[in-house]
Amino acid sequence: QVQLVESGGGLVQAGGSLRLSCTASGRTSSTNVMAWFRQAPEKEREFVASITRVLGLTNYADSVKGRFTISRDNTNNTVYLQMNNLKPEDTAVYYCAALVTFGTTPKYWGQGTQVTVSS
Repeated sequence: QVQLVESGGGLVQAGGSLRLSCTASGRTSSTNVMAWFRQAPEKEREFVASITRVLGLTNYADSVKGRFTISRDNTNNTVYLQMNNLKPEDTAVYYCAALVTFGTTPKYWGQGTQVTVSS
C-alpha cells in the first residue's frame, strides 16, 4: 500500500502562484510514476502532469504547459506541482496519484486539495 497526502491548496487571485506538495509513504517502490490530476465542479477528473520516479521524465496536459512545473524529491518521497500564472479555469480539487507506469490507471490516490483562483 502507498499513502499519499497533499497540501498547499488555497485561494489565489488570477495571475498568482501556488505550490502543491504530495508526500508518499508505504511501498513507494511499487509505483514508478507520480502524477497530478484535477477535477472541477461538474467535470470529469483530468490529467495535469506526471513525473517518473527514477529518471524524472515529465509530461503535461496542454492546458498547463508553460505555467505548471512538476518536480520530485526522492529523498523525502515528495512530489511538487508549482503553478504559476493561475487562471480561474484552474479552479479544481487537485489529486496526487501514484501509477505503476505512465498511461495506466492510478493505483493510489490522495485525498485531494482545493485550489480556487478568483478573477
